[in-house]
Amino acid sequence: MEEAVKMKKHVTIVAVIHIAFSIFGLLIALFAYFGLDFARSFIPQDEIPAAVMKFVSLLFTVVPIIIGFSALFGLIGGIGLLSQQGWARYIIIIVAALGMLNIPIGTLAGVYSLWVLLQEETIKLFERK
Repeated sequence: MEEAVKMKKHVTIVAVIHIAFSIFGLLIALFAYFGLDFARSFIPQDEIPAAVMKFVSLLFTVVPIIIGFSALFGLIGGIGLLSQQGWARYIIIIVAALGMLNIPIGTLAGVYSLWVLLQEETIKLFERK
């Protein structure tokens, strides 16, 4: 029983970490979208081929959207973890695994999240719900 209480605290910490990182990620996505849109206005369009400008425009739109969607999944999963929803555990496992590519902070958060969410006590905790 004591182990379940410890793991519940760890799950709460993982949820808070992912919620905080996701809010930060959404802010970065918004900043990147509007910042890159502003930067695009300084590109001399008459000197650059149209195909390159289309690629730059696509890149300046797609990158913030990808960042925003991954942050949104982390936010939804983190909120779900706080209410101990079983589906949230799977979302955060995926988000944590992908977040490990974000060295060094994402790696630390990802390893800790995976360690917590793949423990036998945590699995039992989510099965009880």
